[in-house]
Amino acid sequence: MQTSVTVGSKSALKTVISVDAMGGDLGVAVVVDGMAQAASEDPGISFIVHGNQAEIDPLISRKPALSGRVTVRHADGVVDMHDRPSHVMRHGKGTSMWSALDAVRDKEASVAVSCGNTGALMALSMIRLRKAPGVKRPAIAILWPSLNPQGFNVMLDVGADIRADAQDLKVFALMGASYAHNGLGLERPRVGLLNVGTEDHKGRPELHEANDIIEEDAEQNDFEYVGFVEGGDIHSDKVDVIVTDGFTGNIALKTGEGTAGLITLRMREAFKFNWLSRFSALFAYPSLRRLQHRIDPRRVNGGVFLGLNGTVIKSHGAADATGVAAAIRLAQQLAELRFTEKLAARVASGLQNRQDTEEPQGTSADGT
Repeated sequence: MQTSVTVGSKSALKTVISVDAMGGDLGVAVVVDGMAQAASEDPGISFIVHGNQAEIDPLISRKPALSGRVTVRHADGVVDMHDRPSHVMRHGKGTSMWSALDAVRDKEASVAVSCGNTGALMALSMIRLRKAPGVKRPAIAILWPSLNPQGFNVMLDVGADIRADAQDLKVFALMGASYAHNGLGLERPRVGLLNVGTEDHKGRPELHEANDIIEEDAEQNDFEYVGFVEGGDIHSDKVDVIVTDGFTGNIALKTGEGTAGLITLRMREAFKFNWLSRFSALFAYPSLRRLQHRIDPRRVNGGVFLGLNGTVIKSHGAADATGVAAAIRLAQQLAELRFTEKLAARVASGLQNRQDTEEPQGTSADGT
């Protein structure tokens, strides 16, 4: 939801963001700190916060940046990280996660943000918001640091569903292209399909089928299809959008996060090895800080649920205040872009284009 408000002598557009305060690994205080960081940077954000009011109110009262900009809605229940999605679907009413999604469903807020259980969040999102027309399987899209000028590539799905047939992958390509176009400002995004090799004979049958239909539809849907890409291309500058199923995408994501953590650890060990390496670290520190900033996953924290009748941002469960603030900033940007509406239009147009193409020659849509 966006409402017009007056700031000084200027009119500004206020974006309301619905926040599940209870789902993160690090507690409510970190979520409130992240909200305060984001609010101090942008006067156009306000919040509806869901969770234990007795715990939330004192934390908010200590944040001047949040004064007059937060509505707290009490929710007794909390979705635990270990709760099964099927259990939450049946018994999740009354939880902070359910309440946060309902605020988007009821058009009180533009975007929902949660650090909670990914599987449960996706399951509840599909129940409360419903899937967009033409989408059989929603997907989670992330921004992956890359060598491209925009600094990131879009990758989906990274864990919404472990399965995806050829038609699902085609819809993922449409949604990913829409995200890259509207979110990263790319006029004609390059889309690649993740496979075990770039050769035509490699990969599962559904990948070959998806390869054919994505290539056929690329031109009329305003993206460039580069064909199969491999794991080493995820961060490259040869592609802007990487399409895959949730099983493969999630493994790639967790592997990337783990590798980044290992490199950071080994570099620290190397610089502490002896007095000479410690001395060298003093000269290398500015460059290392720049590198850390470039690859810091907190700066792009937030997986976007695509294919729903509403926008949902899944923040990392272990996100600190900087990570939560990044997820809120992403939510604000997508709300300003009217992202959900544009994505739905892209998918609908893409599916209609294919339907039109498949009409027998000499036969109109009404059969004449």
